[in-house]
Amino acid sequence: MNVKLQVPEANARQRVPSALYWQSRFFDATKTVWKQLADIESWALADEIVGQSVNRPVYVCGLARSGTTVVTEMLNAHQDLTSHRYSDFPNVYTPYWRNWLLQRGRMGEAQAVERAHQDGLWVTQDSPEAVEEVLWNYFFPQIHDSESDQRLTQATNNAAFERFYREHIAKLLLVREAPRYLAKGNYNISRVGYISKIFPDARFVIPIRHPVNHIVSLYKQHLLFMQLQQHDKRTAQQLVMSGHFEFGPQRRCPNLGDSSITQQINDSWSRGDELQGWALMWRQAYGQVQQYLEDPDLQEQVMLLRYEDLCGEPQSCIDVILSHTGLPAEPFAAAREHYQSILKPPNYYHFDIDDAILEEIWDTVAPVAESFGYSRPL
Repeated sequence: MNVKLQVPEANARQRVPSALYWQSRFFDATKTVWKQLADIESWALADEIVGQSVNRPVYVCGLARSGTTVVTEMLNAHQDLTSHRYSDFPNVYTPYWRNWLLQRGRMGEAQAVERAHQDGLWVTQDSPEAVEEVLWNYFFPQIHDSESDQRLTQATNNAAFERFYREHIAKLLLVREAPRYLAKGNYNISRVGYISKIFPDARFVIPIRHPVNHIVSLYKQHLLFMQLQQHDKRTAQQLVMSGHFEFGPQRRCPNLGDSSITQQINDSWSRGDELQGWALMWRQAYGQVQQYLEDPDLQEQVMLLRYEDLCGEPQSCIDVILSHTGLPAEPFAAAREHYQSILKPPNYYHFDIDDAILEEIWDTVAPVAESFGYSRPL
């Protein structure tokens, strides 16, 4: 493949911490027990849960590497929102008891470290993270099966999950004393219809990036996690236990209703044509978003956010995001000023692609990319 990438070298700092690995294995092996404890927690808090509404939750979703992390971190700075945090994993099931104990037992400030992605984003145990995927995996065990349609729509029914999920969010809001829930979850791009059925007043913010830059970034991350697996054989298993199948040896291709596309993606990857596989995935994912934006039942709930616009015109983009999500602007003034000063296009990777490969990528993504205002790079 005629593409040149600068991929950071994996190092010992990115090894999976042993304590986290063994805790994750324990909670994964005993998840049925923890589900039962979650039900007991809900029973004990029944009166409080009844009085805690889940009002206008905000979902940030899209393909990985599209800007979902920075958008979630920005929204998490708003006083009206709370999200799952790194500290909520691996014990995701009992949010009230775990956070109640954590609030009373923590000493000192949480230490910031750069993510394993090596993308310049630093996080602490209090940073928002896509933790709820563990719950989706529990109630929908085939949700990452590439041979099945992974979309969840307004026709989906799972009463046990819907009850559990409402109670889970209510408990998180109670213990954090926050009025509204914020969720980061890339895979929720395939569940917008179902989530809007559970919460008809939900709001979705879906970042999108120029497909060429996005595809190369996806490929770079996959190479990095393959390197991490070579340094630490626990990496892939840790990612599976946390519900991440985007990068690394455990990578799985999403199936969004057209199994022939899924097969084409897998065939491309199998023969080493990585960029074409990612291009097909980009077209599939944002073609799905295109359908949401054209659906009269969903279009008012869904906002598409071009990452380039956010970096180039942060003030106006932040205003649009606040308006779409119904968040008051005044309490966000300090955070707005901060993000206006730091938002800029990423500069942590460089690449060079043959014209022939670039043409192939663009031919693949053009039908969707052009509808979102993107053009072929010169």
